[in-house]
Amino acid sequence: MTAITSTAYSRDLGDELRRLREKFTTLTGASFAEELGWDPSKVSNIENGKARASEIDLIQFMMKCGRDTEFFERFRDRYRYAFDPYVLLVPDNLRTLAMTEARAEKITTYDVLSVPGLIQTPEYARTLLASGNNTPEDIDKFLKWRMDRQAILKRVQHRPECVFYVHELALRLHVGDEQVMEEQYLRMLFRTHILRIVPMSAGPGPIRMSARMLFRSDKLVPVAYSETDMARVFAHDGAAIAQSREFFKRLDALALDEGQSRSLLAKYVSTLRKDSHEPQAELA
Repeated sequence: MTAITSTAYSRDLGDELRRLREKFTTLTGASFAEELGWDPSKVSNIENGKARASEIDLIQFMMKCGRDTEFFERFRDRYRYAFDPYVLLVPDNLRTLAMTEARAEKITTYDVLSVPGLIQTPEYARTLLASGNNTPEDIDKFLKWRMDRQAILKRVQHRPECVFYVHELALRLHVGDEQVMEEQYLRMLFRTHILRIVPMSAGPGPIRMSARMLFRSDKLVPVAYSETDMARVFAHDGAAIAQSREFFKRLDALALDEGQSRSLLAKYVSTLRKDSHEPQAELA
């Protein structure tokens, strides 16, 4: 077992090991370690993603949980990337993102063409998901995950500080009908932490940037995150973190302040109500 800086993915896979232990044995972490002849802290460090388990460690862990060789090999193939400074995951891997959000003390996010997932209304999110190639079953699954993720914003204690940068294009592009958009505008207007609109006047630079997030916590290494329709990228490399910080610093200079952002949103609501029958560019 090698001690190393944890990553979003190592914490996710460590948690998966913890759930395996709890599901297939009746042992506590300390008892599990004793059964394997390990130091008591070893199971805790592995399950919290704080230390890299060796291949022998993983074999012993899996066998103690009653898992077969095929199960071990599938897990090992994922685990080999757990501590990489850059981790590329398929789009339907939602656990790692959800866990990263849940552990963050500060979340800064930017979206160009859509409202950030953490502040989407259910109907907006459903319409957005239906516009892709998702099956009805996938739409229901992804929608539930998206709404469940928003629970972190409702916490009484340990609620993360959130700053949402949203490009004005996301306000202009209609997802669904006028009612869907009005509810989404109002959600952003009254039930958002810190909302900053990047106006069209900011020029083409911000439009070319992909959706991204920066997660920070006093106890964990920062995580830079970006996504496309093909992959989710988690970066822990110092250069990636510095680049993300610089990007959000530039956005801070370009975006409207909180008051101006809410005034602009209010205008979109007013325009929608006054001229709801005018033809609009609509998605889905």
